[in-house]
Amino acid sequence: MSSKKRRTYSAEFKLDTVMEGLQGKKTIAQICRERGIKDTLYYKWRDIFLERSAEIFVSPGSNENQEKAERIAELERMIGKLAMENEILKKAKSWLG
Repeated sequence: MSSKKRRTYSAEFKLDTVMEGLQGKKTIAQICRERGIKDTLYYKWRDIFLERSAEIFVSPGSNENQEKAERIAELERMIGKLAMENEILKKAKSWLG
């Protein structure tokens, strides 16, 4: 049984390929023929590029800010729950006392 080695492509090669396709000067089929790849591979790289490209513009502290906002929301929910329990206990005390 012969096993083919998978070709690996550098990040620079992938980026150049995707950028060339996005420029629209050549067809995707033409780019893929020139670079020796299948069009499905190009589209996979393009989709990954488009998904992750927004991360370039995210400031380094924004992830921390999001975590802090989630923590604050969690604590506010907890405070609301405890406040309700406190009111219930006060009413129960007045009924029993």
